[in-house]
Amino acid sequence: MIDQQTPLRGGAARLPVRPRTGRFLVLAAVFICAACGLVYELELVALASYLIGDSVTQASVVLSVMVFAMGIGSLLAKRLRDRAAVGFGLIEAALALVGGTSALTLYASFAWLGESRYALVGFSLAIGILIGAEIPLLMTLIQRVDRQDAGGAVADLFAADYVGALVGGLAFPFLLLPMLGQLTGALFTGTVNAAAGGALVLWVFRRDLDPRSRRLLILVNGVVILLLATASVLVDDFERAARRAVYGSEVRVAVQTGVQEIVLTGPGRGSLDLYLDGRLRVSSRDEHRYHEALVHPAMKGPHRRVLILGGGDGLAAREVLRYPDVECVVVVELDPAVTRLARTDPALSALNGHAYEDPRLTAVSADAFTWLRETHDRYDVVVSDLPDPGITASTKLYAAEFYGLVAGALEPGGRLVVHAGSPSSRPATFWTVEASVRAGGLAARPYRVEGRLTGFAAGPDRATGGTEAPRDWGFVLAARRAVGRPGIDPGAPVPRTLEERELLAGLRSVERARQHGVLPSTLVHPRYREEP
Repeated sequence: MIDQQTPLRGGAARLPVRPRTGRFLVLAAVFICAACGLVYELELVALASYLIGDSVTQASVVLSVMVFAMGIGSLLAKRLRDRAAVGFGLIEAALALVGGTSALTLYASFAWLGESRYALVGFSLAIGILIGAEIPLLMTLIQRVDRQDAGGAVADLFAADYVGALVGGLAFPFLLLPMLGQLTGALFTGTVNAAAGGALVLWVFRRDLDPRSRRLLILVNGVVILLLATASVLVDDFERAARRAVYGSEVRVAVQTGVQEIVLTGPGRGSLDLYLDGRLRVSSRDEHRYHEALVHPAMKGPHRRVLILGGGDGLAAREVLRYPDVECVVVVELDPAVTRLARTDPALSALNGHAYEDPRLTAVSADAFTWLRETHDRYDVVVSDLPDPGITASTKLYAAEFYGLVAGALEPGGRLVVHAGSPSSRPATFWTVEASVRAGGLAARPYRVEGRLTGFAAGPDRATGGTEAPRDWGFVLAARRAVGRPGIDPGAPVPRTLEERELLAGLRSVERARQHGVLPSTLVHPRYREEP
């Protein structure tokens, strides 16, 4: 708190603008700097969720470390109040450089070192300290231009700060991310931050600066803006190099959509890999094994109408459409860019058997949970080919409430099949899915299939993952009534790799390893977590 009775260095008469104008300019700088600070914060959370996974944990780490660091920064800034103008200018330049390059550094540490957790904590700490140092110095500066009471100054500062945070919070997902992307968006924000902080000090408070301080601020801000501008020019080359380090040299398609990053590698259908937000979701080396084990047991019985939740790559639909008596297939995929690639990419469309050209298939772009709440249609088979429950955004799609909605969309004799993770390497997740299916009002039969060659469809796996890929896939077959043993319909098209005896062996093996007393995951009490 500034003691109003203590005379501040100089007086309002030394300013090059009238007090009211100076006060407005200080509050405008507060607004801009607050918006930039929140963008840095959201950028760290978003990129860490993509690179590390489990967005709840990453958001908690970033927010808690940053708030703690802001307190440290406020204490440290007390020593700069006698030179508030030059101190604020240097802090804003440092914040612009650290915050603007944070996304680049995080991505680089992930791409070339395979680890970004320590960098995440370091940037959260550094950015928090610099943001925390702003308010005490701004408090000094605003009383420097307009000697209002301390309570009024605090109210004005925090009002501008909170409104700026609102604008920055809305600009990040709706403007910066879709228009510039994560890396360029952070660099642009840093440039704006440096320009705003430098302009305020070098114009409004220039008479408080001695020649040496003025030259120092001009040099520092010029260097920071030049570095950020240079990085913006080179960011595309950096991103390509980092992507090659992560995914290999055969990246064919890299698209950042409003939902996720989509990467396709490999020149043809025999060597295709599909990554969604850094997770290997499809590999042509073993995807037939996975999709046959997912689809065929659920198709044993009536299967005239089939609903596929997720599966926008068209590979589950390919297996369903092999049944000539299927009349209708509906694919509900959140990201329309996935279905667009599945239609148009030569390698992926060849791998899915050109499923989207089949007139029996209808694609819907929607959130599966919301779509199920609104639909009144009923289906003989529901195939849940969704992202892993360890990914926070997908947790609700593996909750008991979600399976209750699925039960309502099933015909009385209908069946549901759910990809539930690897029972050998991720047993807690697997049995939580099974318990959640039962809590949704369905009878359940778990089974597994071996023969996995890659980390395909694993939750925390990354392209640079150092852990050994799981050796099996786990599934839960469910029905509104009693569900029989998983098998293959006698009239089914012959699977390429799957045999019925393997399904029975997989049923017996998981039952021997059953975990008892596992609680279901619900919307208000999610129980999934990423496992090593």
